Amino acid sequence: MRLKVSRQLLLLCGLGVALAVVVIARRADTPTGATPVRSNGRSATTASATQTPVADLKLNLLKSDASELDAPTRNPFQFRSKPSAPAPAPREQASASKAPVVIAPPPVPQGPPPPPPIALKYIGVLETAQGRVAIFRDTGGDVINGKEGDIIDGRYRLLKIGVESADLAYVDGRGRQTIRLSGQ
Repeated sequence: MRLKVSRQLLLLCGLGVALAVVVIARRADTPTGATPVRSNGRSATTASATQTPVADLKLNLLKSDASELDAPTRNPFQFRSKPSAPAPAPREQASASKAPVVIAPPPVPQGPPPPPPIALKYIGVLETAQGRVAIFRDTGGDVINGKEGDIIDGRYRLLKIGVESADLAYVDGRGRQTIRLSGQ
């Protein structure tokens, strides 16, 4: 019985393959002028024939010759400053009475430039019998000690010693700066 069922199944599959080959062959034989018919009875090409084209493409405008391109003027690997804006053209004044009056703001007085920052690091404080002693390190790595009121490194006066900071100023009294404890 099992052998009979498998023969019938094999025969049925063969018939299905043959039917598919015939259908594909018939579609290939259909002339291009013939219009295929949809399942609803309407022609498949009637809908596409009545539609208007979406866009009129002009592909020849997209083509360009290499000779039409300009030579590149920008070099991203070269640093240049921005070009300055052109000076405005002088206006002709019809009469002196109609000229607008421009009031310029008063000039801001320029003082002396601020002193450079104090180049010391505050690395700690010592409690001694004579009072607090601050310990600093300069840019060369030398350690400098000082009490309040002392002149440090010949340039700075130690104004106040705190637990986490020290106040210093230049000897001439300008440029007061608070230096935080860095611990290094």
